[in-house]
Amino acid sequence: MVNEQGIIEEVSGQKALVRIKKSSACGTCESRGDCEVASGKSMVVEVVNDLGGGEGDHVELSVPSGAFLKLSLLVYILPVVALIAGAFAGGVCAPFLHITPTLASVIGGFLVMGITFYALKRFDRSLRARSEFRPRMTRVLLRSDPHQSDSVKPSRM
Repeated sequence: MVNEQGIIEEVSGQKALVRIKKSSACGTCESRGDCEVASGKSMVVEVVNDLGGGEGDHVELSVPSGAFLKLSLLVYILPVVALIAGAFAGGVCAPFLHITPTLASVIGGFLVMGITFYALKRFDRSLRARSEFRPRMTRVLLRSDPHQSDSVKPSRM
């Protein structure tokens, strides 16, 4: 499980908007320069509020490790593979297009990588509907209102 902590900013029906705090793992992450959380910007995530959290509550969110690994491979590895495959295909097609192999490789690589990013963006929209890839609220760590009901127990994954 990949766990993060955050604070519920808004509750609307069965949904809650949670602002994620920067974790200690951010300090050693290779992508910390590109990540919204590590750059000082906070990230807001919408989750199902099945634990009955209220505004201001500190909660723990989890994403299954398998889902996190699949998404990481799609986002980081697939574009690189597309760039290499496109460059190779461009080099092979260069004689038929009557251009230099280097130029054909550059055009092919960026063209296929661009198509891959477009496909990933479309694929992202379909993944948002699938519950296995969405973060889940696993625990309420600290309630902002101590009189709020604790009758809902944390779910186990």
